[in-house]
Amino acid sequence: MGIVKIDDLLHEEARRASTVMCRSINAQAEFWMKIGMLAEAHPTLSFNDIVAAQLASAKVHLPADASV
Repeated sequence: MGIVKIDDLLHEEARRASTVMCRSINAQAEFWMKIGMLAEAHPTLSFNDIVAAQLASAKVHLPADASV
C-alpha cells in the first residue's frame, strides 16, 4: 500500500461523492480508479456495462425488476 497524491479539488469531490455513496474517501477513490482502469482496458463498454460485469463476476444477483 502506498500514498497517492491527488489534487485538492479532486480530493474534495471524492469526499463529497463518498458521502453520497456511503463509502470512505479512500474507497471512493479506489472505486473511481478501478472503473477508470477498466474503462481504459475496455473502451467500448459503458459505465453500466462495467459495473454489471463486476457484479456478475462477484456473483451478485440483482432482481430483474429492481427499481431505484
